[in-house]
Amino acid sequence: MAHSDARLHALAAKRWRIAIWLSVLMLIAYYGFILLVAFNKPLLGTVLTTGLTLGILLGALVIVFAWVLTLVYVGWANNKYDHELAELRG
Repeated sequence: MAHSDARLHALAAKRWRIAIWLSVLMLIAYYGFILLVAFNKPLLGTVLTTGLTLGILLGALVIVFAWVLTLVYVGWANNKYDHELAELRG
């Protein structure tokens, strides 16, 4: 039973590490964008094509990045975490 408890704690710690790293990546992307909005509006106002500025593109990419990170977590949880948890439950 102690071995199972140690594996469960290790699995929980791994889940936290992944969640923290993904959160840190999201915060960097989000606050990086916000800092650009605050301190470099002319750059974000650069017109890339009619109706599309760099700011709009980067804002959309921040949202897409959040989706990608969510998919990374869900993929990991479905392929690794859930299987290991099921093994522990027996």
